[in-house]
Amino acid sequence: METRKVQVTGGSTFTVSIPKGWATENGIEAGDRVEFHPEGDSLLLSPRTTDDAVEGTVDITDLEGPELMRTVFTLYVSGFDLINLEATRVTPDQRRTVRDATQGLVGLEVIEETGDRVVLQDLLDSSELSIHNAITRMRLVSVTMLQDAVTALVENDDDLATDVIERDDDVDRLWFMISRVFRSALRNPSTAADIGLPRETCFDYHSSARQLERIADHAAKIGQLSLKLGDVPEEVADALEDLHREAAEIVDMSMDALLEEEGSEATRLGNQTRERVRNVDEHTRAVDDLIREMDAERAQHLSLVVDSLSRSADYGGNIAETALQKAAPRPEN
Repeated sequence: METRKVQVTGGSTFTVSIPKGWATENGIEAGDRVEFHPEGDSLLLSPRTTDDAVEGTVDITDLEGPELMRTVFTLYVSGFDLINLEATRVTPDQRRTVRDATQGLVGLEVIEETGDRVVLQDLLDSSELSIHNAITRMRLVSVTMLQDAVTALVENDDDLATDVIERDDDVDRLWFMISRVFRSALRNPSTAADIGLPRETCFDYHSSARQLERIADHAAKIGQLSLKLGDVPEEVADALEDLHREAAEIVDMSMDALLEEEGSEATRLGNQTRERVRNVDEHTRAVDDLIREMDAERAQHLSLVVDSLSRSADYGGNIAETALQKAAPRPEN
């Protein structure tokens, strides 16, 4: 850490020097402009940003299938605007994998294809993105998925179960987008200014979005189990619906706490949610008692459903914990 003395020039202008080493490392010379970003009681200084696209290049010659798809996801989340995928010869399978990957990412499009290269570009403007809207959408989709997964299970509705499984891709797209914007905000203060949120709030939303993404995963898992189970006894179905109702209310209440702007109300909702998480064990035991006497395979599948609903409630509790931290008073410097 270095300190500088604030001076007054011209009788009314405050000036402060910047460390020469930092300026040299960032290519700043006399006459260049730098950016100041107010953030609470802090002032962040950064080199003046340009509108040039951030470009990355990867050799994909030896990458196939899931490994290639993960590479595209990683480059997207890392914040590259232009992604060059190069190989001695890009195979048809690699092209299909890359196209499938772009379908799972918001704003990423294939803009060029040659025999040895595929170029992807992110067409989104960060100033037009809203993490708040994205996480609100994630909440709606994941909670609805959980409801429909349990409905598909108790009503033996294979079409609805399949629909739930497919909707998991929608949540994943939003999750990757939020992750990309969050990492960009950490690296570049101007991104946080563009989206209109403090970086601490971006962190809270990113942490909570991860919990919603996991809830959607468990909803899809219940949908997959529903396709295997067939009819569920009425008594077990009623107990599962009770467990789901408790889990869904926990998730909704935790998200209300996270999005609540008034600190005392957010704290009340967060604490109330954390208390309700403790009651989930009682509902879990009630279902476990009912399925214990069933045949081994059905009991195992149903126990996985119970586990997914219980974990969904726990993820809601994690969101509530984040909401409590978000609402807590900030220490003064």
